[in-house]
Amino acid sequence: MTEEKKSLKRTLVGKVVSDKRAKTVTVLVERRVKHPIYNKIVIRSSKYHAHDEEGQFHTGDLIEITESRPISKTKNWVATRLLEKAAAV
Repeated sequence: MTEEKKSLKRTLVGKVVSDKRAKTVTVLVERRVKHPIYNKIVIRSSKYHAHDEEGQFHTGDLIEITESRPISKTKNWVATRLLEKAAAV
């Protein structure tokens, strides 16, 4: 039963570009699409605000976000898991 509910929610993978807000991270999700006229692969990107309850994700991390109920005016996503830690500079 839980597997069926999980499959209904969308998941995206993106890079954290901001972690300045309390319990919120801004995630940049890039996708590659073919231009309809020029047939060139173009990168399109979108930014999503995701809920991060413990504040465990930081700028540069590659994370997975899952669609959820509206948490605030701009937050409809929840940060679910860390895929890759940011490289130390």
